[in-house]
Amino acid sequence: MAAAPPVHAPRRIAWERRTTMPLVVLGVAFIVAYSVYVLTPSIPRGPDTVLFWTLVLAWLVFVADVTVRIVLTPKGARWAFVRSHPIDVLSALVPVFRAFRVLTLLHAVPYLQRRSGAAVRANIVIYAASYAIVFVYFIALATLQAERYAEGATITTFGDAIWWAIVTIATVGYGDMYPVTTEGRFYAVFLMAGGVVIVGTASATIISYINERVSQVRQHRVHLDPETGLPRPEAEGGFIADAADVELGDGEAGSGEPGR
Repeated sequence: MAAAPPVHAPRRIAWERRTTMPLVVLGVAFIVAYSVYVLTPSIPRGPDTVLFWTLVLAWLVFVADVTVRIVLTPKGARWAFVRSHPIDVLSALVPVFRAFRVLTLLHAVPYLQRRSGAAVRANIVIYAASYAIVFVYFIALATLQAERYAEGATITTFGDAIWWAIVTIATVGYGDMYPVTTEGRFYAVFLMAGGVVIVGTASATIISYINERVSQVRQHRVHLDPETGLPRPEAEGGFIADAADVELGDGEAGSGEPGR
């Protein structure tokens, strides 16, 4: 069965272009506010504080943004939009995904829109590192908030939470620290699943890069003269022939004869 053609939503696209930077700024403000909220429990956090309203405003704006984008999507494609933008939808429901929402907006940065080989590799590294760092940091924060005052808790400081998150995502799991609350265990399952994805993706990317480099080196060396280190005169076609022409001087292209 043929796949349905993509549905164009110019109104939604126009909305996304106008709101990208404000959402990035608000997302960063949320990251800072949530960090302060969890890491400094002694400061005031009631309805009359800036901290409280920053968190509430971020939540309301993310809910409004997802709702508007769904409404601006043609009716027949709304469910497809929801299924293809899980982080955007979850950012309106779960606090940790609001940080990921900021990362999904990085694609709008002009530098990250380049399509050269070096730029693509740089994008992969930037995205992977950003997601891994934010993922570990926010899961640690959320788990600390859930575990800090629980009876029998072993994760009671931010240092404990970071240590637990790192050894868990690395699939080591020493067992010295573990969540005891239902919410904390939910975050642990989420962290373990994310760890498998992050470690697997990183391994595949590194192996792919190494294989590419080895292939390039082998392809280059097989056409070199072992005595001179220069391209063989009999090399034919494509890049190797061009390289030979450059090395051999001003003679006829591909003839293998030095220029006069």
